[in-house]
Amino acid sequence: MADPRPRLLHLDSSAGPAAESVTRRLTRLFADIWCHRHGIGGYRHRDLAADPVPPLGPAYVVLGRRLERCGVVPPEEVGALTGTPDERREWALTLPLIRELRAADTVLLGVPMYNFSVPAALKAWIDRVTFPGAFLDPGTGGSALQDTRVVVVMARGGAYGPGTPREAFDFQRPYLRAWFTDHGVAAENLHFVPAEMALASLVPHLARFRDLADASLAEARKELTELATRPPAVITRVRA
Repeated sequence: MADPRPRLLHLDSSAGPAAESVTRRLTRLFADIWCHRHGIGGYRHRDLAADPVPPLGPAYVVLGRRLERCGVVPPEEVGALTGTPDERREWALTLPLIRELRAADTVLLGVPMYNFSVPAALKAWIDRVTFPGAFLDPGTGGSALQDTRVVVVMARGGAYGPGTPREAFDFQRPYLRAWFTDHGVAAENLHFVPAEMALASLVPHLARFRDLADASLAEARKELTELATRPPAVITRVRA
């Protein structure tokens, strides 16, 4: 029988400490509200900066390619098909991350913009969970993530929203939208919550934008509070 409790997977990727990180403060707001409503039993936090996911090794690639040639293999059956100690090590690093993501009803990501894109710590996590067949739903043949809600909290030092001069420099939102939707997350379940002009309070030449930064942060807090308090959808799928 499926566990009826809502489950939240909370991933932080900022290299900065909580006191200085906009994304960490905002994801903590969401997580605190969510845990107050649903309890801590279904809550899982992973700090990708403090406890980095190792980069992929050659054995990961060899194992993935071999399984692709065999057709789609459910994650729980991959271990039996590993052929070397290095392959077994790579899979031991990978399977727990896939299980966490598949089990979550809501995935909360804290994603500061680094050099117009996502932090390397988050990219390493994405690379590792993107294993052939990782998100296949054995019951339907579709994606195990089709009912998963994803909340992406973004902090950007400048302004990259629609209509801004640097809109075309934003490789953060388009990349994450492409990855999650390509892996089955419904567009209506994918929420991007930006905090723009985050450096306005630190960098002297951006000081004139502090009011915009404050307004953006307040709007982000409001939206995250609403998302965290939204009643969870009825859970009918089998978690794997």
